[in-house]
Amino acid sequence: MAVAVFGASIYKLPTQKIGVNLIFLALATIFFSTFSQIQLPRTKIHITVSDILIFVSLLTYGGEISVILAMTENLITSISFRRKGINIKVRTMFLNSSIAGIATFITAILGGYIFGPITQVAKSGEIADLAGLLLFMAVSQFLVNTLFITIISTAKSDKSVWRVWYEYCLNGLVIFVACAIIAGIIVNGLYKIDPILILVSVAGAITVYFTYRRYTDDVKITAAKAEQSERERAEEAEKHIEQLQLHIAQQEITEKALRESREKFKHAAYHDALTDLPNRSLLTKHLQFLMERAKETGGYNFAVLFLDLNRFKMINDSLGHFTGDSIILGVAMRLASLTRKEDMVARLNGDEFAIILNGVMSIDDIIHFAELVKRKLSLPFTLDERQIFTSVSIGIVIGDESYEGAEDLLRDADIAMYKAKKSDKHYSIFDKNMQTRAVTLLEVETDLRYAIQGNELVAYYQPIVDLQSMKLIGFEALMRWNHPKRGLVSPVDFIPVSESTGLIVPMTLWILRDSCEKLAKWNKQFPDKKPLMMSVNLSGKHFAQDNLVAQIKQILKDTKVHPNCLKLEITESAVMENAEAAISILNQLRRIGIQLSIDDFGTGYSSLSYLHRFPIETLKIDRSFVSAMDQGSENGEIVRTVIALAKALKLNIIAEGIETIHQLHQLRILGCQYGQGFLFSKPVPMQEAEALLEDSERWKNIMPQENVHVLQNNEPEKIIHLNSL
Repeated sequence: MAVAVFGASIYKLPTQKIGVNLIFLALATIFFSTFSQIQLPRTKIHITVSDILIFVSLLTYGGEISVILAMTENLITSISFRRKGINIKVRTMFLNSSIAGIATFITAILGGYIFGPITQVAKSGEIADLAGLLLFMAVSQFLVNTLFITIISTAKSDKSVWRVWYEYCLNGLVIFVACAIIAGIIVNGLYKIDPILILVSVAGAITVYFTYRRYTDDVKITAAKAEQSERERAEEAEKHIEQLQLHIAQQEITEKALRESREKFKHAAYHDALTDLPNRSLLTKHLQFLMERAKETGGYNFAVLFLDLNRFKMINDSLGHFTGDSIILGVAMRLASLTRKEDMVARLNGDEFAIILNGVMSIDDIIHFAELVKRKLSLPFTLDERQIFTSVSIGIVIGDESYEGAEDLLRDADIAMYKAKKSDKHYSIFDKNMQTRAVTLLEVETDLRYAIQGNELVAYYQPIVDLQSMKLIGFEALMRWNHPKRGLVSPVDFIPVSESTGLIVPMTLWILRDSCEKLAKWNKQFPDKKPLMMSVNLSGKHFAQDNLVAQIKQILKDTKVHPNCLKLEITESAVMENAEAAISILNQLRRIGIQLSIDDFGTGYSSLSYLHRFPIETLKIDRSFVSAMDQGSENGEIVRTVIALAKALKLNIIAEGIETIHQLHQLRILGCQYGQGFLFSKPVPMQEAEALLEDSERWKNIMPQENVHVLQNNEPEKIIHLNSL
């Protein structure tokens, strides 16, 4: 619209009217637009003295020149604002200029239409016509200017057009009317060449300008004070709001932290810290739910698998706890990858895990899953370019409505797992007989603890004989349990229990002290004989005891037994469980002077690579190899090889389990130095052992002289058994 108005004004510009007066008017308009501005209170509308001159140009030169002058004046006014630091966009500058041009154009067109040519009305001097024209021009300029401004302001607020126009624009009407009247007076004075009228008009204009300027300044000051007061109240309110928001935010943070803390504690209470798997508490809770569900449905079955890693303690001790934790994490991930969403994998403690299989269909499915677990966990774990192998023992129990509590299920699964650990299979399914055996073992363990305190343990002694001279050289002390109700309990029934519970340590120390006391007594009682030798079995559990050497030294000191008279027998398995630690302890014992023997040689680990490092004096041939000598020459070759190995290593040989003359004969021929077995005597209590000591050469005539030659292949064997002696 503004471009069209400006173009039309240029096109119709009355060039004949251009002269000195017009130039002076234009310069005056531009000058006053820059230096004499009044801003309407609470608006962005500015009125200047140049507005009076725009009305003057309308009355004297018509609409075309007035439009050009109004648009130019407004544009220059906007530029002046920018130079003064007022933030005004270029788009707004042209918008203001456009509104001024359109308002002036509309005023000129409508004024000419209503009153006739404006310049002629101004020249006629008719006061009534001039007054009406001036009032119209003022109202027209006011309405058009404020209408555009109101529409733009309304778009930026939530108030109506009328409310914005009424609050912010209506007070400018008086200025437009005053400007129009002053312009009329000036033009009328110019046409009548009345200096007084012109002077009065200028004075009036100046008075109106400064009066209104004072008014607007007062309004601005009042408004500024009100705004300042309002701003202070708003700032105070904002401070209160910020404090309230801060308080609310802190409360929310505290509540969130409490919620997260509760969730973390709840999660930690039911999950393992290392693997993040469910722990025993969550497992038992879920099992309880499944058992109740089984009771309600009557046909819902589930299975519990109790897993224990084999040889994990060795991995942990030899490679460190960090490696052990890495293995546990790897096992947890593999187990989790094997189970379904409805199943559960839990870590109970250490290297023990449990798996709940929901909705199992058959035993075959459970066994298939156990085989899958075995294969998955048998794959190596690669840590720091090192491959580590492990295996697993699995106890399986079928859950149903017959179980009362979750712990009963876990107990039975644990029992089945230990059965699997002792058997060749990697898994075992629980049956009621296992529980009976477990209860019996528990009773044995309990009674055994009382047996140690109640002096129910007794020592039996089996003689060890020099096979060349057939004389008694010492005894092997063997432990027996004289139960107050069950009588004499076989070692087979309580030694494994004592091994698994660790009771073997105090039991061995007891028999070691008791045997040394008996040995000291017998050496004094039979001074004519060589100092006797006493053999005592040492369990692998002792190698985990830091004070083992100190305890043995104390026993020797208390009983006054020479260390060389004490022989400690250690099985291959006990030594090879932790060979380096065992070698260190054995060296300490050897430095004291104690004799050391490898018991049951050949039946445990293949320790030939370590044998030369063990500080031992004796190898003991296991009874299984000795008894096999009666079955043919091939079995005798094993004994021959062991004896040859001992001679090569300059070790003594003791054969145990000698029961026949044929065995004795063959061992003597092979050069075996010492022996023990039922052919000489079964293990006997102290009184009978003393009787053997009194007749220590009683076995000299055990074998007829005619049988002391090497048996030929076709020669009949003369075998004398224990019952025929």
